[in-house]
Order: sequence, then C-alpha cells, then structure tokens
Amino acid sequence: MSAALTVGVEEEYLLVDPVTGENTSVVDQVTAKLPEHLASRSRMEFRPCMAEMVTEPRVELSDVRDQLRENRSAVAAAAATAGVLALPVGATPIAEADRRPTDDPRFTAIAGHYGAVAHDPAVCGTHVHVGVPSRAAAIDVCRRIRAWLPVLQALTVNSPVHAGADTGYASWRAVQLDRWPSLGPIPHFGSADEYDSAVDSLVASGVMLDRSMVLWHVRPSAKYPTVEVRVADTQVSVEDAVVLAALVRGLVATAVDDEPAVADHLLAAAHWNAARSGLNGTLLDPRSGRARSAWSLVDELAARCGDVDVVHSGLERLHRQGTGADRQRELITRTGSIPAMLRELALST
Repeated sequence: MSAALTVGVEEEYLLVDPVTGENTSVVDQVTAKLPEHLASRSRMEFRPCMAEMVTEPRVELSDVRDQLRENRSAVAAAAATAGVLALPVGATPIAEADRRPTDDPRFTAIAGHYGAVAHDPAVCGTHVHVGVPSRAAAIDVCRRIRAWLPVLQALTVNSPVHAGADTGYASWRAVQLDRWPSLGPIPHFGSADEYDSAVDSLVASGVMLDRSMVLWHVRPSAKYPTVEVRVADTQVSVEDAVVLAALVRGLVATAVDDEPAVADHLLAAAHWNAARSGLNGTLLDPRSGRARSAWSLVDELAARCGDVDVVHSGLERLHRQGTGADRQRELITRTGSIPAMLRELALST
C-alpha cells in the first residue's frame, strides 16, 4: 500500500563561512546562481543564512533520491560561487551575527509577534509530505501516527553542536524549537471540525499569529492534500533523507484506528528523550507506556514499511555509522575542530 502513495521532501541548508563556520546571510546570491530548471524547487526561508529546496511529489523513491541529489549538487555549487558552504545540519553550530528575518512581510510579522524567540539562531529541518485522499484523512492520520514520531526523531537527530560546543543533546534544533508556542506533538483531534476549532481558538488567543503558524510535529498541509511530518533535523546525506521518506510513507500507509492514545505529557517526554540521546538511549513504547531501547522500536517501525530494501539497507548503515549527531561528533574527534568538521560535512551537500 505504501508504494502507491506519493512522497515529497523539503530540505533546509545552513549557509556558513568556510573558515569560521559562522552563518552568513547570502541566500539571495546563492539562489540567483541556481540552474534555471531548478529555480522552481527553491523556497524562501525565515533567515537569509538558510536555503531551502524541495522535491516534486513522486511515487518512486528512486525519483525522490535523484531530485535530492540534483538539489544538493546545485545548492553546493551555487554556495561555492558566493564563497560559503551549504551545510546539512539541524542547528547553528558556531554563531549567527545577523538574526534579522528575510525581507518578507510575513517573516517580519512573525519576528515582531514572537520577539526574542524568533531571534534564536537558525535551525534547519527535513519535512516529508505524503499524499492522502482528503484533508479529513490527513487529520485522522496525524492523530494515529503521533505516538511514533519520537522514534522518527531519534533516527534523524543531526544537531549536537551549538555556540561552538557540544551541547550534550543529539538534536539542539528540537530544544530550540520547544520555545515556540504551537510547536511539538499535535494534540489528539478526533475530527477536522475539532482541529479547525482548536486552531481558530489559538489564533484568537494570540498564541498563533495566524493559521499558518500551526507548527506541530505532524500536520495536514495548508497547501497540498498531504500529511507533513516535520520532526527531523536536516539529514547528513541523501540516503538518510530517502530512508526518512520511506519510513514516513510506511507510517502513513499503515495508520489504523487502534493506534494507542498517548497522553500529551508522556509524548512530550518521549520527544525530549529522542532529542537528548537519539538512538543511544530509550524511548517510550506507545503501547505499554514504558521505556524500551530506541533500536527495538525502530525495528518495529521498520516492519510497517513497504520499501523493504531501502529501509533495511538504510538502517544497517545507521547501525554502522550512527545518526547524524554521532557522525558529527566522530568528525570533530577526527578533524580536531568544529569548523574543520563542518568543511567535511559540507561534502555531503
């Protein structure tokens, strides 16, 4: 069943100085150098030190892989012409001197409404869209898969470094994003009407600037007939992103009515564990409500997927190499510094 669903991937990259590793606000220069046929895949992001590229929806994962490779190659080449590196990392590793939003009325309004939270250093994620028949179906899927998203988060942690030091977390991006209201686990909505009523109330309360500020870990897309899963850091490699897309599609395809209803406070704790330890610790078993090794839950999630070869080979590689956070730490040890690690990491883009 999962093989019949379309999937699309959005990737955000950080633009940094190759010597200092500091964020650099040159996205206009970078996007201006993209090949003409890829310009339509570029998206404006909240900070001018970020570049975003998207894939067109496809059924075949091989097509998604090809588009991701093309996107990364083009961004890396365009970044080089601007004298910067395009990095596949989840959080600002060194520093960001210019924290003004990109020159856009909506981004300016967001910065004004949320204040200092909106001036945290930039973070970058990988968002996966899976096609569904209707908006009502999308909200049903969001409710049914929410308990499994800490497992996806643990697989995709890739931001251990912040402010020039190892934070001790596998995903510092997740820690930063917890400061935003209307972000985190999606509440347990029983219908589209219940979802709409809750969002309207949050906008009326002033917590959300507008309906576009629904930033939960999974949400029905406001623009497309898709479910959007937003829990992952930007992935180190194309293959990591393809495995994520396969797992999300499998999760959406196998969402059923009897998925466990996990209490919000337990789900938030599971996401904290995932951000702290990645695959090196325990996660909440959504059925028993007890801690289990992260890898045992990964195996259970993988069993739901139809893209068997892609998922199994990807998870075997993760067993050998570790998560993106593990790889960043290994590179720091091998190269001797965070800027040197970032130069090595840029080769993945």
